[in-house]
Amino acid sequence: MGLALHNILFVIEGDREESVVKNLQKVFFGEKTIITCVFGTVVYALYKEISADTDLDVFPLLQKRLKGLEGFTRDSFSEVYLFFDYDRHASNASDTKLEALLNTFDNETENGKLYVSYPMLEALKHCNDLACFKNQIAECSPNYKKQVNRECAPKYIDFNTYDKKVWSELTEAHLCKMNYIVTDSYSFPTDYFLQSLIFEKQKVKYGAKDDKTVAVLSAFPVFIYDYFGSITLEEKLK
Repeated sequence: MGLALHNILFVIEGDREESVVKNLQKVFFGEKTIITCVFGTVVYALYKEISADTDLDVFPLLQKRLKGLEGFTRDSFSEVYLFFDYDRHASNASDTKLEALLNTFDNETENGKLYVSYPMLEALKHCNDLACFKNQIAECSPNYKKQVNRECAPKYIDFNTYDKKVWSELTEAHLCKMNYIVTDSYSFPTDYFLQSLIFEKQKVKYGAKDDKTVAVLSAFPVFIYDYFGSITLEEKLK
């Protein structure tokens, strides 16, 4: 399998992300081939595996860990993306580890590009009033999922039901939020921001309470902004 196939590999943290990815593919990617593999645990476990590899040959590590990559090589994929939660409450959580991972997985055509949701996947739907989303923050807690289901608008609860209108609303909100986190301007971005910069701004601006508080931000709208670019994405969301 070669690059001519233009396969895209998504490495996701768990089964919860699968419904989001399937819906994302339907709305934004059409017939493009996306292979999705579940890593099965938090992002910090990935650090343990790559730090033990002195040659830092990432794809064989992923292939050894992930089901569904049999018969593929790194050249089978034009791009590799990884989607994980911040999961600051995990027992093996470490900002130092995450910084190292963001620096290792910073290019989709090489080792892959890591996107982080703050505090976790459910951030995507943690929205009730779009105007108030600017100031939506959350503690990194196992109870976060229950909090989101209590506070989000009913139309956002089920990822499987998202149509272009819902994606348009949430994408605009999260991208304005990303821009606000980095630049203090709650407006649709015109620049691209490194995941490592977003993480640094999260720590500086929102991590004062024992490193448990973050601004709510989903990885998926940030990914599609990076992937399509501002002009193309705005056209797709019309």
